[in-house]
Amino acid sequence: MEQMRGKQSIQLENAVYIISHACVTGSKEGEGPLGKKIDCVGKDDMFGQESWELAESAIQQKAALMVLDKAGLSLSKIRYIFAGDLLGQLIATSFGLEEFDVPLFGLYGACSTCGEALALGAMTVSAGYGDYVMAMTSSHYASAEKQFRTPLEYGNQRPLAASWTVTGSGAFILSGKHGRVRISGMTIGKVVDYGIKDALNMGAAMAPAACDTIVQNLKDFERTPEDYDQIITGDLGSVGQKILWDLTMEQGFVIEKNHMDCGMVIYDSEKQDTHAGGSGCGCSAVTLAAYILPLLERGTWKRVLFVPTGALLSTISFNERQSIPGIAHGIVLEHVE
Repeated sequence: MEQMRGKQSIQLENAVYIISHACVTGSKEGEGPLGKKIDCVGKDDMFGQESWELAESAIQQKAALMVLDKAGLSLSKIRYIFAGDLLGQLIATSFGLEEFDVPLFGLYGACSTCGEALALGAMTVSAGYGDYVMAMTSSHYASAEKQFRTPLEYGNQRPLAASWTVTGSGAFILSGKHGRVRISGMTIGKVVDYGIKDALNMGAAMAPAACDTIVQNLKDFERTPEDYDQIITGDLGSVGQKILWDLTMEQGFVIEKNHMDCGMVIYDSEKQDTHAGGSGCGCSAVTLAAYILPLLERGTWKRVLFVPTGALLSTISFNERQSIPGIAHGIVLEHVE
């Protein structure tokens, strides 16, 4: 079977399954629409730690241990871990997973990192380089605000286009052994830059990259939007969603009827005052673990295109008035009997 499809996509020759998934979040996420579906909700966002950054590491560690327990696996069975977060030098990941003594691929794709981790993990398993690998990501509202914007103590007013960084982590175990959800293919995204410079409007910065990946996936696999039960983006929010619909329509594809955005599902924007919705590496990962995969496992959905989206900025690039490039990675997930 030809594994390279079109310009950017891969169809895996050997089946790879998500055999276990787990998610851990902060209290605000537990109060949202997915609250009862989340595996573990913290009583407060410090998780017993002395800093926001250490709290995020604790979230990652707990999610990793939970996904192992749900799979009935010991840590020694994991060949590689593919993981990342939003912080400089991936400190949430490195400090969170350092005690595991497992080979680690530290990844940075901003909020698209969950898609990157799943893609690389699936390719590794399909190629026979590991029986079990773990893919995971995390983010924390307070650590992200401190790094990219302003400390919480500053109390600045957030514009309506702003999103709320999810405090949470999602972890997944991939294996060639049979499961109820299969990763059948993927479309690796390109860096797309429309010149957006507003660091508080992540949806506008990421929507062009989401469009590029979705359209390329449809072309590479010779599919229509209707071939997916859902096309699911990661962090566009209500502002980015409308931009995405317009951009895909310009390319000849109408996705409005079966498009869903994780950032609009994880919070009740009106009741929880999250404005445009959720974002962060934990947004798509938690929504995938708590909501999307259970529906695929039950067969409610047969095939979805999961497209985490990321804004590739840093404090340095923002302060130097550079634009905010975006990237999005598409993962094809299918129900298996």
